[in-house]
Amino acid sequence: MAAVKELLRAESDGTLSFGDYTLASKTKKDNCEFAGDIYKVKTFSEITKLEKNGMFVYESVPGSAVENFKETDTEVTFSVSAGGDVQFTLELEPESEYEVFIGGTSAGRMTTNLSGKLSVSVELGADQSVDVRVSKC
Repeated sequence: MAAVKELLRAESDGTLSFGDYTLASKTKKDNCEFAGDIYKVKTFSEITKLEKNGMFVYESVPGSAVENFKETDTEVTFSVSAGGDVQFTLELEPESEYEVFIGGTSAGRMTTNLSGKLSVSVELGADQSVDVRVSKC
């Protein structure tokens, strides 16, 4: 999967793609309107962060590229790629249980903390991508 050279892109299927882990220095794009919300992305080799209306949505360490990001009340789906292993954090409903699927296989159930954050580590080869689905139980 290639990095998202536009940094933040609305897809024809109603999803978002964002992030460029190949950048050497921090780059950002903000005030991007999508589906009535305002998005901001900061990205480079060390971190990728997405905010919606000033609130945390997604962060990865190191940086990543995310394609077809879709969030509903009960599920978040996207495809993530990076230069190697990556850890991402999502902002979800506080103190709730979710089942995480990596590449179509369940990685188990996880509970968000008091602030609603859920962190997942994914083993990836260089420039490899994997589909992720996080579903509320």
